[in-house]
Amino acid sequence: MSDGPAAPPGAGTGAGPPRSDRPVPALRLGRHRIDPPVVLAPMAGVTNVAFRRLCREFAPGGLFTCEMVTARALIERHPKTLRMITFDRDERPRSLQLYGVDPAVVADAVRMVVDEGLADHLDLNFGCPVPKVTRRGGGAALPWRRRLFAGVVRAAVGAAAPAGVPVTVKLRLGIDDDHLTYRTAGRIAADVGAAAVTLHARTLQQGYAGPVDLPAIAELKRSLPIPVLGNGNIWEAADALRMVAATGVDGVVIGRGCLGRPWLFADLASAFAGGTGRTLPALGEVATTMLRHAGFLVEWMGDEARGCADFRKHIAWYLKGFPVGGDLRRRLAMVSSLAELGELLGALDPRVPFPEPQLGEPRGRTGASARVILPAGWLDDTECADVPDMDDPLPLVEGRSAPGTGSHERFPPM
Repeated sequence: MSDGPAAPPGAGTGAGPPRSDRPVPALRLGRHRIDPPVVLAPMAGVTNVAFRRLCREFAPGGLFTCEMVTARALIERHPKTLRMITFDRDERPRSLQLYGVDPAVVADAVRMVVDEGLADHLDLNFGCPVPKVTRRGGGAALPWRRRLFAGVVRAAVGAAAPAGVPVTVKLRLGIDDDHLTYRTAGRIAADVGAAAVTLHARTLQQGYAGPVDLPAIAELKRSLPIPVLGNGNIWEAADALRMVAATGVDGVVIGRGCLGRPWLFADLASAFAGGTGRTLPALGEVATTMLRHAGFLVEWMGDEARGCADFRKHIAWYLKGFPVGGDLRRRLAMVSSLAELGELLGALDPRVPFPEPQLGEPRGRTGASARVILPAGWLDDTECADVPDMDDPLPLVEGRSAPGTGSHERFPPM
């Protein structure tokens, strides 16, 4: 049982300069005006205060979402979770993504956000393909259980409504090609009051591999009375413009494309305003951005060694395609202070131009299909509203997958 077959897939290519015949209008989410209509996807271990601050400098009017947090951990006030939902003083709107499978727990978490003024916008994650989430029926697995999905979204919308906090929903196409859910889930989300829907146009089984299904995004946009945003394979501003032109979406969500390239948001802002600018920083400008990013991390963490250690994972993304020797890369990967980072970056030739062959190239995880792991019997009844037991071990059913694809990165896009 499914929504029916997916339309033929389409994909961005990153080729050509970004051009738009007319500006892409601002996105309205409740009382918030998002202009340009560009959203930073939550990425675990990446979209913290420091990275969001850097990205906001390039497109101040966009929406920049913090790392995903679980509803249960939030209401139990886990210190790490509370740390993850901190925001800069001037960060508006403050965007928070929640993950949960129990309508009552999600409602409690949203009431906490509302009562304590913790965020201005809430997104619900039904797109995560990571096995530790789907094995409990969460993430991209949950929309298959239509009544449970409706209950979670309705509970969040109801709890957020008194404060006027808009709730949006992130979806995938479905579990696999035989179990598509995006059409029904999109209609349900709109019917129970979601302010917008984002579609990552791949199935759970696809993970982050292969093309995205642009016709499916276009279909969802045509069928819903609320804004629809598109996600997947946006590596350059030109990809975003092609997605908008092909689907009519109201905005785009950016994940892996901005890893090591926060200036992508400047390109997007220019392109959506009708410009043709493209940021191609020389190596010296990239090094300056790297130092600022590391400095923001140190400031946020309050510890220089921890901040520099956290920054290490960004180094390969920033320097991708630049002619930087292996020895220097290894030394950068072990940096432990801002002074050391500055000294090593100072050894680079600042005149080296941006490696244009890298434009349009994938970043972050792009490997083979994901493992599909679901609770036993999960696919038996799409109308089941039973809440999965998050405490007791569950028997599992492993779906079709490519061999050797069980690992996952620590920074899955929203």
